[in-house]
Amino acid sequence: MNQSKRRQKFLRRSAAALLVASGTVAGSGMSQAQTTAPATNEAANAEPTTVVVTARRREESLQDVPVSVTAYSAEQLSKTAVPDIIGLVQSLPNTTMKASRATNSTLTAFIRGVGQQDPLAGFEAGVGIYLDDVYIARPQGAVADIYDVERIEVLRGPQGTLYGRNTIGGAVKYVTRKLRPETDVRLKATVGTYGQTDAVLTASTPVSDTVRVGASLAKFKRNGYGKNLLTGAENYDKDVAAARLSAEFTPTSSLFIRLSADTSQDDSSPKNGHRLTVGNASKAPVLDNVFDTRANLTTALGHLQQVKQTGASALVEWQINNELTLKSITASRRDTSYAPIDFDSLPTVDLEAPAVYKNRQFSQELQLSYSGKTIQGVAGVYYIDANAYNKFDTLLNGALPLSVYTMGDVDTKAWAVFADGSMSLTDTVSVSAGGRYTSDTRQAAVLRQLYLGTKGSPELGNPGAVLFRTDTNLSKADLDRTDTKFTPRLSLNWKANADNNVYASWSQGFKGGGFDPRMNVVGTKISLAKAKSGYEPEEIETVELGLKSQFDKGRIMTNAALFFSNYKNVQIPGSVAVDTDGDGKDDNFAGVTTNAGKARIRGFELEATARITDAFRLSGMFSYIDAKYTQFIVAGVDVASQKVFQNTPKQSANLTASYDWPLSMIGKNGTLSLISSYSYRGATNQFETPNALLDQDAYSLWDASLVWTSTDKRLRAGLHSKNLSNTRYKVAGYLFPTLGLEGSTTAFYGNPRTVSATVEYRF
Repeated sequence: MNQSKRRQKFLRRSAAALLVASGTVAGSGMSQAQTTAPATNEAANAEPTTVVVTARRREESLQDVPVSVTAYSAEQLSKTAVPDIIGLVQSLPNTTMKASRATNSTLTAFIRGVGQQDPLAGFEAGVGIYLDDVYIARPQGAVADIYDVERIEVLRGPQGTLYGRNTIGGAVKYVTRKLRPETDVRLKATVGTYGQTDAVLTASTPVSDTVRVGASLAKFKRNGYGKNLLTGAENYDKDVAAARLSAEFTPTSSLFIRLSADTSQDDSSPKNGHRLTVGNASKAPVLDNVFDTRANLTTALGHLQQVKQTGASALVEWQINNELTLKSITASRRDTSYAPIDFDSLPTVDLEAPAVYKNRQFSQELQLSYSGKTIQGVAGVYYIDANAYNKFDTLLNGALPLSVYTMGDVDTKAWAVFADGSMSLTDTVSVSAGGRYTSDTRQAAVLRQLYLGTKGSPELGNPGAVLFRTDTNLSKADLDRTDTKFTPRLSLNWKANADNNVYASWSQGFKGGGFDPRMNVVGTKISLAKAKSGYEPEEIETVELGLKSQFDKGRIMTNAALFFSNYKNVQIPGSVAVDTDGDGKDDNFAGVTTNAGKARIRGFELEATARITDAFRLSGMFSYIDAKYTQFIVAGVDVASQKVFQNTPKQSANLTASYDWPLSMIGKNGTLSLISSYSYRGATNQFETPNALLDQDAYSLWDASLVWTSTDKRLRAGLHSKNLSNTRYKVAGYLFPTLGLEGSTTAFYGNPRTVSATVEYRF
């Protein structure tokens, strides 16, 4: 049977299995989130669990909330050994989350075709990442290892009327655990293939009746999946340390205060890509192992690869009365990255970029929520003051060897007023409406200079460099724009009966415009007026129809959604090779950000869980998306028919089965669980222009876990294998085939087969 037929057969079987499990085509996003946990396994099997989420800034049953949301509890994440949010993608509809090219911890995220791949200063994320309601403005360090969480929620579609920062594509929410009223100490240790050794220690204790303190310490370490054949260093290794401190105060029964701080440091080796082509000049062959490299760039500004971030926040929640609650969220975050990026992945200096990123942000949010018998809602104001700064050299070999120094310094000051409320019209029908007014101000300074030779610029360690030309020199007085927008949302919800919830919603999303921090004014001959205007804001309008159902007293639950979006002024950033002297050969590059005009997106999502017996459970997901540009103007010509949506596979599916056996071990009663998961992702384009070398064909992954949990939940031991079939699949890449003497077309790959053993103990 050929590969295409196998894919089609898997899709048919997956869809059929979900339909059999659900008994209907229904769903919008579901999983085991915060639940009303029974005392024993027997009780858990006897009664259905209630999945509780805070997607609308208040606790609601997942089956009642008229929003496309998937939630994962700490229990579920523990049993399946999900290491970070990238590991959630296999079971998430229409979602791509991955480490950005050449990085270990910078996040690239797309939901329903909307996202942002470029991590440089000035490019706003299309998918918002939240840590306890604090918006994380930059993607550096956002691929955080999962520890000390109560649950993770993933919301699909525009978010703005309920959240501080407007996010046009969706939101990922980390919700950390509140401290317990008694002393609580937990230890988790993992060992695995490739020398994996992880440890997480979490402890909390009450200091008095009104004060509790807690801390978590974590270390994640692993050898590389490959080697640097030139230096002997690891490639695709991991070396991350993280810590979190928190203190909670309840001076009165109506006042809750939480102070928290977190830090992480990633000292992993530089991640270098796999060359897909033979070197143009050296004829260096393509390596057999896709995780090996011959890259020679090891430092940036004298620093080894490193990503360090810190953050602090203060939450004050005052329950004014039984219906009104006032909440204040104050937060500050900083991060610094040293990133030696070797595009050519060869021993020679041909196309390389030692880079430094620095980000800081301060945000303040005030929320007033109301919870009455027929009316519930939230209103708030939000402010963020953020700076994103990067500088890098592009060391480019060719007829005229150059070091291209680029500096981008971008300030963002934004404020918003938002509100969202729902009202019960009858016992079964409710309506909700919301709106948001956003003002986004962005100022940028961009400096781009060309120095002779490939030893770098004065700013990155070569004080004797000779200046050849200045391509761009624009200050924050030159690059200054403010974008404003009102974005509404309407939703109608009909509780047809106790087991079926139907909703329809209409919403708009918005992401402000900005300036390309790599712009090449001279090299691309753009006018000063065009450079100063920058690129335009994105806008999206989404209609969604959803059905959430349960059958047989909750033993079967399904969530389904149909969505239709009109997407305008899509921001497309990127670097392109340019011929600056007209000799027919590319000798330089330029950052070019365009607005792609118009696109339409439509799709379907189905999630289902079925408790076949008290011991046997099935869950699954199937999603389909058709995303198409309808207008994409390049040099006055509409090339929409030649363009595709990046990081947006048309189909994705997952089928997970688990079976439990009662089993006593080491003198303790417990349960042994076998969990097996099979997932499928359709063909994926890395960029808007298809490329046969870089684009990834459809592929499947198979994971399995064998986990024993004591009845009192104090001890858990597991054996986990990811990517059992050892599938090789591309997740990102660089495409510069005409730059340098060697040409650079490199790809980055998802993790190979791994096996790990975990032990968790709660003292």
